[in-house]
Amino acid sequence: MTGIEALLYYVLWMIVLVLLYVGHRIPLVLIGKKQANYWTRGNTTDDMGWQVRAMHAHANTVENIGIFAAVVLVAAALDRSAVVDPLACWVLYARIGQSVVHLLGTGFIHVLIRATLFVVQLGIIAYWAWMLLQPATATVS
Repeated sequence: MTGIEALLYYVLWMIVLVLLYVGHRIPLVLIGKKQANYWTRGNTTDDMGWQVRAMHAHANTVENIGIFAAVVLVAAALDRSAVVDPLACWVLYARIGQSVVHLLGTGFIHVLIRATLFVVQLGIIAYWAWMLLQPATATVS
């Protein structure tokens, strides 16, 4: 999987997470059971726990998309995708894993696993950024 492909799959994963928590809301608004602004930030809702966790898991995907996309796109622009391609799938897998664990619960072990997967993502992206700052001849594919 290339970095660009991993980035696109990451975006698709974000869409899945959004649909998990808004999918039940749209019909409620359309049939008049809830107002469209019922879920405004800061309001207490009657969403089920997994729906709230899906919303938070989606928000967590947003935290990395910018740096992930920036580094993948810089590598592509510099014609150095070989720097990111070998580990790109692992950033995606770690993100999906982090989201799935978030959907499962928020206990101590869940948070520990999520934090570990988050650090894996940041570590890989930081490694890529460092490698892209090196002269092209110094990079290893």
